[in-house]
Amino acid sequence: MEYRPLGRSGTMVSELCLGCMTFGRELDDKGSKELIDRFIDAGGNFLDTADVYSQGSSEEITGKSVQQKRDDLVIATKVRFPMGDGLNDVGISRKHIMAGAEASLRRLGTDYIDLYQVHCWDAITPLEETLSALTDLVRQGKVRYIGISNFSGWQIMKAMSVSRSHGFESFVSLQPQYSLVERNLEYELVPVCLDQGIGILPWGPLGGGFVSGKYRKGEQPPQDSRIAGASSDMEESWERRANERNWEIIDVLGSISEETGKSYSQVALNWLLNKPGVTSPILGARKLEQLEDNLGASGWRIDDKQMQQLDEISQPPPLYPYSFIANAQRG
Repeated sequence: MEYRPLGRSGTMVSELCLGCMTFGRELDDKGSKELIDRFIDAGGNFLDTADVYSQGSSEEITGKSVQQKRDDLVIATKVRFPMGDGLNDVGISRKHIMAGAEASLRRLGTDYIDLYQVHCWDAITPLEETLSALTDLVRQGKVRYIGISNFSGWQIMKAMSVSRSHGFESFVSLQPQYSLVERNLEYELVPVCLDQGIGILPWGPLGGGFVSGKYRKGEQPPQDSRIAGASSDMEESWERRANERNWEIIDVLGSISEETGKSYSQVALNWLLNKPGVTSPILGARKLEQLEDNLGASGWRIDDKQMQQLDEISQPPPLYPYSFIANAQRG
């Protein structure tokens, strides 16, 4: 396993991150610990969870599983979504952030969170309130770094500006959806992260499993698969994924898989590892064999020709004003 800085910070994290969303949902305590132990044995030191995953169970399981190795790990969690029925049990207000952090610390069984992330934009709460609360947590020693997930480009820049103008902590990472079948973040989010020194932690790096090689054109997905269980309005639903462009991506993945002797998933993850700004794709394994396969994405590199093939076949369509700006730069 190789290691990279967490954004513009001095903390080093493994180039693959273990996502803990399945803990307490598809995996019990024993199965979750098996994944964590295997990930650590492979050299991984970066784990990502959230308070809302299984309504706290994921954090509890993660915390219990790493007690003896806590200081060697970088543990990330999130706050934003509802954790109760109360009016203030949701959002990124000072009240909810402070309560959420204390609850996450308790469930994780630790006295500090390495990376505390805002799970999504909140149009109600002023950024000054959110960043002030997060800064207090850092200064109290309860949080080391702060990050964001599911923000737009202008929202990120506004947050960075507020941090600078008020002397607040700045976000070091962004956790967005990013894969061969979801590259829309390249319009704005990748450029702003490169400009601001924000590390990219892709979630859904296999497109909800779509690019793993187990799906075939003209065939319905297995009933027990994640894609089959996703409603049609979800990003990872079969209705959204099974289009002609994505099947062409699968064909190219298959060709490179044969050339390299690597699995579809390993090729897809390795492509992502070589994209600008990416720090650590987040692995969402439900089984030990899935994790084993995903770990094989580390330690090698697809060549420039293969990168170009995947870039070209998965290129998102040109949009204004990005296409206009690009043409102007060339002119």
